[in-house]
Amino acid sequence: MLHFGRRGKTWIAAAALAAFAWSASPSALMAATPPDTLVAAWSIDDVISLDPAEVFEFTSSEIIGNTYETLIGYELEDVSKIFGRAAESWTVSEDGKTFTFKMREDRVFASGNPMTAEDAVYSLVRAVKLDKSPAFILGQLGFTAENVEAKIRQTGDYAFEFETDKAYAPTLVLYCLTATVAAVVDKKLVEEHVADGDYGYGWLKTNYAGSGPFSLREWRPNEAIILERNPHYAGAAPAMARAIYRHIPEPAAQRLLLEAGDVDVARNLGPEEMAALASNPDIRIQEGVKGSIYYLGLNQKNPNLAKPEVRQALKYLVDYGAIADTLMKGRVRVHQAFLPDGFLGALTETPFSLDVAKAKELLAEAGLADGFTVTMDTRNTNEITGMATAIQQTFALGGVKLEIIPGDGGQTLTKYRARTHDIYIGRWGADYQDPHTNADTFARNADNSDEAAAKPLAWRNAWDIPEMTKEADAAMLESDGAKRAEMYLSLQREHQQVSPFVIMFQEVEGIALRANVHGFVIGPSFNDNSIAGVTKD
Repeated sequence: MLHFGRRGKTWIAAAALAAFAWSASPSALMAATPPDTLVAAWSIDDVISLDPAEVFEFTSSEIIGNTYETLIGYELEDVSKIFGRAAESWTVSEDGKTFTFKMREDRVFASGNPMTAEDAVYSLVRAVKLDKSPAFILGQLGFTAENVEAKIRQTGDYAFEFETDKAYAPTLVLYCLTATVAAVVDKKLVEEHVADGDYGYGWLKTNYAGSGPFSLREWRPNEAIILERNPHYAGAAPAMARAIYRHIPEPAAQRLLLEAGDVDVARNLGPEEMAALASNPDIRIQEGVKGSIYYLGLNQKNPNLAKPEVRQALKYLVDYGAIADTLMKGRVRVHQAFLPDGFLGALTETPFSLDVAKAKELLAEAGLADGFTVTMDTRNTNEITGMATAIQQTFALGGVKLEIIPGDGGQTLTKYRARTHDIYIGRWGADYQDPHTNADTFARNADNSDEAAAKPLAWRNAWDIPEMTKEADAAMLESDGAKRAEMYLSLQREHQQVSPFVIMFQEVEGIALRANVHGFVIGPSFNDNSIAGVTKD
């Protein structure tokens, strides 16, 4: 049973207790969820931290999006429309390198502390100095642990300057400030929990210091995340007093809980479960195209995978259409370039399809006519495991024996980030809505050494690409939108043919909700998924 911690609540009545009975059989008859509580069944085993300076996973990104405020936001229906969130307005200097931000004066943290420019500067400096996974989003603009305090500086109670090292495309800078790493944390509260100069990192991994519509009540790894309505939120107060994310990794169990009314939302249903629920009048299906893609990463430290012919052969040993149309029906669309459809300069050409004869020809050219054996690290969720099994079967047609190594999200990511995999089947979500977000990770690797500071996906797969890195660097500086789009199209066409990435699909997120639940927003990024407007009839 989940322990609720320091603040006992009278709302834990029989019906609520039933909804929170994590160990109960999914098919057990339970009471409906409380009218002021959203209960979601979700696989949350990828959450390793809830510190905005470290969060880099899908589930935790959504939690941050609902509990913190970033400096900048954008319209979900048209991401080209950028607006201030915690920041009210900004100006850009003539040389294009200094952004002056004015903070909104009505923001208050959940602690009751007012939000000022001091908090914004502290949050950005903290993220750069902690140098966790998402720090590169700010670091790519020229910030380092040594210079960040001089380059990001408070100029008034509600004003600060943000000085980049080069005149980047202004939209790139602003989109970077929509990312979770740019969420504003409560400096006063965090500083109360600093240990050995860690900027409160040890505490904030599992605690909360934000100003979003919900606050974090408790996180139990692989069990539950509980959010509560933030009474100090500056926007419209959420109708839900709390939201509970239950760790239910099995899609069949999620379906049963949803049908019984024990959860309001099921987040990881497969096509079979979705089809079964489509005719249920008590259930509603909701979909939204995401800026996330599924891919295979081929580690170039493996001598076989490092051969260009092998990289190309494996791209012809995936049955993209069959996986999209049958196994993942309605959940993905075939997409083979690193920029998702909807981004500036996205390439929609799909040159690869299952062609066993072509693959065998390429393998023979690589001196591997008899094939070879290789492993693939695979997160043990239903959709990833299903894809992996389908790929294993078509690889075998070309003589490539694929051994699947299953693990939970934390296990597979840890191995991937250490570059100790052969092949990794991944799902990558854009960190912000500028094309550089994916170019920077799929097509850029400034330092391929094991000790590199920046560790993008190209680095994780040990792909040393100095010339392509220069191309990506040039594109991020181009201020003309049309020219910039052409640069990214050219980069993607080259990348499609030579990279160690088998890019396969763009995600379509599908969820199932009880018919009385309304207002759940599926956004282009996972931190855009919002429960702030959820209501129940």
